[in-house]
Amino acid sequence: MKPKAIIKLSVDILMTLALLFLMGYHLWGEILHEWVGAGMLLLFIAHHILNGRWYKTVFKGTYSTMRILTLCIDILVLVAMLAQMYSGIAMSRYVFDFLPSIGGMSLARRLHVLGVYWGYILMSLHLGLHWYMILGMSRKAMGIKDKSKIRTIIAFIAGLMIAGYGVWSFIRRDFLTYLFLKSEFVFLNYEESKILFYIDYFALMGLCIFIAHYSTKLIGKLRKKSEVQ
Repeated sequence: MKPKAIIKLSVDILMTLALLFLMGYHLWGEILHEWVGAGMLLLFIAHHILNGRWYKTVFKGTYSTMRILTLCIDILVLVAMLAQMYSGIAMSRYVFDFLPSIGGMSLARRLHVLGVYWGYILMSLHLGLHWYMILGMSRKAMGIKDKSKIRTIIAFIAGLMIAGYGVWSFIRRDFLTYLFLKSEFVFLNYEESKILFYIDYFALMGLCIFIAHYSTKLIGKLRKKSEVQ
């Protein structure tokens, strides 16, 4: 792997881990949450610098169904992340406390809830849309060159099981309430197990990756079928 590819992959992995960590705000405390959030801001900036070529090509070429879908998800991720960052800075009591007030707390709290929950779903879908690339880089790193039907079937079954648990996590964690801001105050169980919390959120991320990844495969097959006809 080229050095730039390794750096890009490392930044993306750190962003994913930071995102998971930040979802467990109540498990780690406000100070650590703010510092990791500030780190996430830096990683987000680094991600866009490393992928600067995307901005140069966005208005070039033709737009297939897959490219339109990817662009829409990317734009929504950007909006959600900007909402998180603005609201996080506005509500900061430690890291950005030196900054002057930049807005009302009530608005910032609403934006943070929307940005966090939509951001988690959208970033997980974003990962799923690029899962082919991630799998390819992982295979190269592990020295795997050949494709295996058995490995593919096992991966599908494992993904399906994780996705199934992810549906349960989505319901149990009451995501719809926060995605549509039915409540601007998030219920937090300060006594819950960290392990069980992150199992739920890993599964929920797995659900989104599964949906996005296999949707891209289905779209690809349908496109090939239409080209043959």
